Amino acid sequence: MPDMRVIPDEISYNTAISACEKGGQWQLALGLLSSMPDMRMIPDEISYNAAISACEKGGQWHLALNLLSLMPEARVAPNQITFNALVSACEKGGQWQLALSLLSLMPEARVVPDEITYSASMGACSKGGQWQLALTLLSVMPEARVVPNEITYSIAISACSKGGQWQLALTFLSLMPEARLVPNAITYSAAISACEKGSQWQLALNLLSRMPEVRVVPNEITYNSAISACEKGGEWQLALNLLSLMPEERLVPDKITYSAAISACEKGGQWHLALNLLSLLLEVRVMPNAITYSAAISACEKGSQWQLALSLLSLMPEVRVVPDEMTYNTAITACANCGQWQLALNLLSLMPKVRLLPNAVTYNAAISACQKGAANGS
Repeated sequence: MPDMRVIPDEISYNTAISACEKGGQWQLALGLLSSMPDMRMIPDEISYNAAISACEKGGQWHLALNLLSLMPEARVAPNQITFNALVSACEKGGQWQLALSLLSLMPEARVVPDEITYSASMGACSKGGQWQLALTLLSVMPEARVVPNEITYSIAISACSKGGQWQLALTFLSLMPEARLVPNAITYSAAISACEKGSQWQLALNLLSRMPEVRVVPNEITYNSAISACEKGGEWQLALNLLSLMPEERLVPDKITYSAAISACEKGGQWHLALNLLSLLLEVRVMPNAITYSAAISACEKGSQWQLALSLLSLMPEVRVVPDEMTYNTAITACANCGQWQLALNLLSLMPKVRLLPNAVTYNAAISACQKGAANGS
């Protein structure tokens, strides 16, 4: 603009800051905001809101709060948009105490919270493991003349899931039609996840089967939760059946899907099927992670296939997967169960070299390997 002899004004800067916010460029957004006084321009609530939203999207909750503290000095009053962005920033940063503190400050600032404010506050509580507080916020919404919506209920159900309260999760799902709210895929996924965490695989599958009746299309998260529920219930055949159904629903299984299915095979003693799934995962170019390999190694361990367990551990660097403590613990246990105490101790000695600290599980497995070796006279 200066090259074209056009002087930028507040609107130009606000639009540019908003563009940076939408593009995830929080550093540039803050740079533009701080340069406005040098250009003899006074930032307004739009400037600050866009910059705070940029920090929120960039996961910079502390910078977002710092901007709030600068607003009185700039004689800019925060509004509903400001507080919503701030609470959302705290939610993304897992700062549930700060989110609730901001919510409590709103009346003092003469700003009325809306469903977005409450949803973000509830989300922060849910992420912080404060499911009771999340439900308390839902219960006080009518008093604040704020009507809960589908998002609010989905967050409440998710909070119940994280708190292991599957019965409450299903209660909230059943209450939605009374509130004239239609559950969506996110809602059902949260409810199925609650059943999964509560080891209620039958209820999880029942919810999944009900979705077409209410014209809700399941997504990858829905199937992942249902497969995990079958895995926890030891229903490996059902887990594999769900995995096979996903392409029919035009859904692409991801590493979470395959990890849950492999873990289901591991619990069912189906080590060969677990290895088949691992090879299929690599064929379809889904990047496995340490959890995937740990489940496959554990399947080999349960099937007394210690050679295969060690082979999988050695192959991990080739696919750029870094083994973790769980991976080593499982491989050591595989060696221990088959009386391979020398190999178990060798794996234990390798852990510090790959910057992993052996824990109680590691040492117990290694000691067990030595005990079995002594009993066998080796």
